Amino acid sequence: MGATDEARQRLQQMREKAQQLTEAAEKTTDPKERQRLQEKARRLQSQTEQESSMGGGDIYPSQ
Repeated sequence: MGATDEARQRLQQMREKAQQLTEAAEKTTDPKERQRLQEKARRLQSQTEQESSMGGGDIYPSQ
């Protein structure tokens, strides 16, 4: 497996984890726990988007 495949697989795992956190947040009745899970999911999604754009060469958009 090449570096590109490994990065893609890692990003997919991060997306799945963010989705699991979002679902867990929706199911919990504790407002503080819900907020914590939602924030963790948002951070993970943001990190995934950043890494995905860097891998796609979008970090330096053409002018």
